[in-house]
Amino acid sequence: MNQSATQSKVAIIGLGHIGKAIAGNLIKGGHLVILASRDLEASKALAKELGPLATAKETREAIREAELIIPCISFSALNDFFKTNSAELQGKIIVDVSNPIAPDGKGGFKKIIAENESATSVLHEGIPKSAKLVKAFGTLGAAALISDAFAQPERKVLFYASDNTNSNSKIEHLILSSGFDPLHVGGLDSAIRIEVFGDLHQFGALGKTVTLTEAKSKLINPSFAGQ
Repeated sequence: MNQSATQSKVAIIGLGHIGKAIAGNLIKGGHLVILASRDLEASKALAKELGPLATAKETREAIREAELIIPCISFSALNDFFKTNSAELQGKIIVDVSNPIAPDGKGGFKKIIAENESATSVLHEGIPKSAKLVKAFGTLGAAALISDAFAQPERKVLFYASDNTNSNSKIEHLILSSGFDPLHVGGLDSAIRIEVFGDLHQFGALGKTVTLTEAKSKLINPSFAGQ
């Protein structure tokens, strides 16, 4: 069977470091990708660089054509993105990769929402009612997304959180195509664990990429985090 015939169509909106990393990994894994950004010519140039599995479209056209939408834009811009594209996002699976952080003026970063809130919980209120939200791909920095994809002999893990389990097989296929092993951490109320400063984030207590075996031990006993 032709793999492309069974794939969920995915659109990556925003082509900064994270967007480019995810797109490159999916292409390497043989997945078709639609690229979109505010600069159509830049999207076309990246699609040409990535090869025939990548195509470039205007943002609304990309959303209309895809089933899974990965907006790789800043957390603060996402609600405007949802409002501007609300008609096109109806019925779509939206993959939230965001982290609600900003420079702290001291060379580091600070959280810009309440300590007990996750980006996903804040954004969930703004998505179209018929859309489904999933947290994934934001648990590693761009450099690790590139360097640790398709690791051998054992793949590294990308965690994800979702309330709607009907979406899980599509998300897991996407994560596998991008060179990682997927691991579901629970519903969207668990998303805070896989955001920056969370116990399962590279830039939180976990502190590194982990294999599936290591990750499962940390899910079972969170006291292992950071060890």
